[in-house]
Amino acid sequence: MLSVYRNMFRIADLRKKILFTIMIFAVYRLGASIPVPGVDLDQVQLFADQAEAGGVLGLLSLFSGGALEQLSVLGLGIMPYITSSIIMQLLAVVIPRLQTLQDEGESGRKVITQWTRYLTVVLALLQSTGLTFLFHNGGGAAAGNTGGLTNGLDLIPDYTSGRVILIVTTFTAGTAFVMWLGELITQRGIGNGMSLIIFVNIISQMPAQFAIIRSDPNSSPLRFWTIMLMFLALVVGIIFIDQGQRRIPISFSKRVRGRRVLGGQSTYIPLKVNTAGVIPVIFASSVLFFPALISTSIPWQGFRDFLNNNLLNVSNPWYIISFFLLIVFFTYFYTAIQFDPVRQADQIQRQGGFIPGIRPGRQTAEHLEHILSRITLPGSLYLASVAVLPNILAAFWDMQIGFSGISLLIVVGVALETMRQIESQLMMRNYEGFLS
Repeated sequence: MLSVYRNMFRIADLRKKILFTIMIFAVYRLGASIPVPGVDLDQVQLFADQAEAGGVLGLLSLFSGGALEQLSVLGLGIMPYITSSIIMQLLAVVIPRLQTLQDEGESGRKVITQWTRYLTVVLALLQSTGLTFLFHNGGGAAAGNTGGLTNGLDLIPDYTSGRVILIVTTFTAGTAFVMWLGELITQRGIGNGMSLIIFVNIISQMPAQFAIIRSDPNSSPLRFWTIMLMFLALVVGIIFIDQGQRRIPISFSKRVRGRRVLGGQSTYIPLKVNTAGVIPVIFASSVLFFPALISTSIPWQGFRDFLNNNLLNVSNPWYIISFFLLIVFFTYFYTAIQFDPVRQADQIQRQGGFIPGIRPGRQTAEHLEHILSRITLPGSLYLASVAVLPNILAAFWDMQIGFSGISLLIVVGVALETMRQIESQLMMRNYEGFLS
């Protein structure tokens, strides 16, 4: 293992990519510590100390690395970009023009990416406006405090139109900056930039999350170590399922071109049990963010209390059930986007290949669709179960569990994907990788 780390920095090109990625992480964490102008820093610190891991604030802080609790210039983090990506992928299903752009390859994806950026800025404006109003009123139930611990705190005492415009503009500019940093990592660093930014944010919060478990009044040494063992078991399970795949054999018929005989080979299509990765979990978390915004703007206190006590309370059965079902839905949805059986069958047929025992064309597409549906069900149930298990345990023991299944799925999934990319770079130069 140590030789792998030496080889990573022995290759000049790979070393530059890794160091560049680490530099971007440092820039991001520096920006996450700078507060927006016009806020009361003493009140912000008090609010951050009183805010709990649950509620809307806990959901948002998961993707911002605690920057939102500090009202940082990068407080919105990557959440608006994730939300806009979800909207664009949903629209691509119902708008033929977007589907055509996706099929055009690199040029079409550039157009969709540009539209996603514009939508990200619009969503950042809307979300920052709602959050500014929320923090002017002290956060309330958004911090997970239904008992009113933060009631009366005014984080933005000089709440004038000019001050609001300044704060909203700062939040929006911070989101655009984070989006640019993520794209820089993707282009010049190693791994997917957006995923790695979320990864760093979650890792930076993990020591505090474990401290929450240890300091909870309802915690005990037995419960603490039980949670730690569950943490390790979930990590092992995530890695095990992530490596699982169904291999569909493909044979190619022999073709004669001139004096050369082509084909006659056999290969396979690897269909992973968890084809969608951690994307459904991120999508489901983003969808649950919308009730959070609604709860800050609706004037009816009864409806706001219903949202805060049910859909926004991570220990409430309604939240757990909604989160579970959303993950299952988005797993099927994203898998269907990533792997189209009809298109895959046409591609196999054009290349002169076939699945042994299955006719090319429609029957091949039906066979692929049947296999995909069978492995997507356990994959979706696995994702949803891992995501909600800590919430169920927290509700059963009536205690705060700092880390969540979302954190584990994202951290392990992104780490494995980044390791694969590093390994591919090492294997190209005849070095052993992490997983080889």
